[in-house]
Amino acid sequence: MLKNAHGTVQAMNVKALAPIAIVAALGFGTLVPHAQTAPQKVGFVDVNGVATADSRYAAVKTLQDKATAELNPLDAQVKAIQAKGTGATAAEKDQMNQLITTIQSKAKDYDAQIAKLVDPITNSVNTAVTAAAKAQGFSVVMDANVARNSGLVIYADQSADLTDAVKKGLKP
Repeated sequence: MLKNAHGTVQAMNVKALAPIAIVAALGFGTLVPHAQTAPQKVGFVDVNGVATADSRYAAVKTLQDKATAELNPLDAQVKAIQAKGTGATAAEKDQMNQLITTIQSKAKDYDAQIAKLVDPITNSVNTAVTAAAKAQGFSVVMDANVARNSGLVIYADQSADLTDAVKKGLKP
């Protein structure tokens, strides 16, 4: 609503203003500078290779081997009972259920122990990746194995591989 020179309120004609608004919007759109984004430098790191190069990884591997040695025989017993199918006795089915519960419980315990060992390694790897990327001007860094296996990246120049720089910067 607008007031005219006599103080009378008049309704604004929206239809009359629509073409003006469109022209103004188009005109202003061409005047606004469009930001140019700098090209982003993308790098790749073999994260598993870096993690296994960490001196603390030996303890992770030892614990994984211990878990495998303890859980695989139990799993083999479960599979043997499952192979009997409907021929398994009630006692065997009960034993199988107990074995499954034991496997799940022990696996959960091992997972928690392994996570406690892996978390500091992961933090060190992430810190080293960040440092290497910043030092070499990379704005994006991807896990080389994920990029390769997912088909996300078909080709990457060897100069985009930061793995060695990350390994050198790895601090326990």
